Parts: sequence; C-alpha cells; structure tokens
Amino acid sequence: MNENARRPTSSRVQTEAPAHRRDGAIEYVGFRVDGQAVVLNLSEHQRLTPDQSLELVNHSPTGFEWGYAGSGPAQLACGLLLDYYNDAQVAREHYIAFRNRVISQLECDGPAACWHLTGEQIDAAMATITDDVVALPDGGKPSPTLPENWRTVTRPDRRVFQRADRDHYIVLGEGTDGWLAVLCSQGDRAYPAPLASRTVSDDADVERAIRALVDESNDLIEPPEGEC
Repeated sequence: MNENARRPTSSRVQTEAPAHRRDGAIEYVGFRVDGQAVVLNLSEHQRLTPDQSLELVNHSPTGFEWGYAGSGPAQLACGLLLDYYNDAQVAREHYIAFRNRVISQLECDGPAACWHLTGEQIDAAMATITDDVVALPDGGKPSPTLPENWRTVTRPDRRVFQRADRDHYIVLGEGTDGWLAVLCSQGDRAYPAPLASRTVSDDADVERAIRALVDESNDLIEPPEGEC
C-alpha cells in the first residue's frame, strides 16, 4: 500500500482508481460463521474488522454486513476501501457509492457459500463510480454555528449537515410552503428514515431550525464525552 497514494481532487472518481502498492493479487472473501459475518483479506491472511473504519464513520460498531444498502454494508464498504487503498480520504469520500454499487450486490453463493472480491474488481468499480447524490458523510467541514460533532457537507443541490459520530444527518431543501429541514438516519434501511422535521417560511430563521434539529439529534444520542 502506498502511503503517498494519489488522492482525487474532487468528490468524483473519474477514469482511474486511487493508486496503491500491492506486490501481488489481492482478494477478499466474506462468509458466515454461526450467522455472523466474517471478512478476510486472503492475500495477507488477516481478518478485516470494523475497528479502523469506525474511526472514520460510525455506522455499525457491531460488525460488517453485505447484500443490501444499510449501515452494516456501509461499514464494510468503508473498511474495504480503507484496507485496500490505505487512504482515509478515499474511503470517507467514496464508501457510500461503493456500498451502493458493489457491497449491496454481494451474495454468499456457490458450494463454498461465500463471496469473493479481488483488487482488480475494486479498482474497476472505483474507476467508474460517480458520487451518488445522497446525504451521507464525506468528511465535511466544521460549522461555527453547530456543535463540534456536526459538519457541513458539500452537495451541489442542497445543504446537508452530517453528524460525525452517529448516523444522523439533516437535509435542507425547498418544501411546498418554504424551506423543509429533515433529520434523517439511514440505519439498516434501504432508504433514509426521517426522525424529525421543521418547515420554515422563506422569511424565517432557517439556521435556528437547523440548530433545533441538531439539538434534537444530540438529545436522542449523546455525543461522546468531551464533545459539545
């Protein structure tokens, strides 16, 4: 793995996958033991755990999953990209698209009841992935008006605020009677589930509505000790 791997200059992977250093073919395999998901890096004879990827995004601290678009597959997508490319920015920016394109399609089939994913397949998927228009974490930037565990996420068509330590985010868009701010959570669902919302008239304080939803999220799940 190359610690100086080239990083994309935008949120889209265009014609090449991120650079990496591998001396030979890389292959991952996933299967179940007593119903629990197990993922191995066969080439390095190591079991892949969520621990390192949880330092970037916290979707599923209980473990990996695959075969659908949810929190367990999101954690696996982040973990695989982080392990393969050894680049936190690449993993953080593209794991949702990688989950939707690759991880959600994995199945344990065949005589061995397992799935296989090679480095070549990962590179090929990353070379064609475009950033899905979903309101989920891509790193983001701190906001001076929000607590430290929230980030402002760049999206071309809407304003999004992502909770860095939990699977909560706020989407601000145009509603029928003004602005609509929605607090959502992806969880294990194929589509985000709304937890709360605020409708704000065009002449009202939108930032106040966003802060109210942020407070509601933090009240539902307290941020880690030491964070505001």
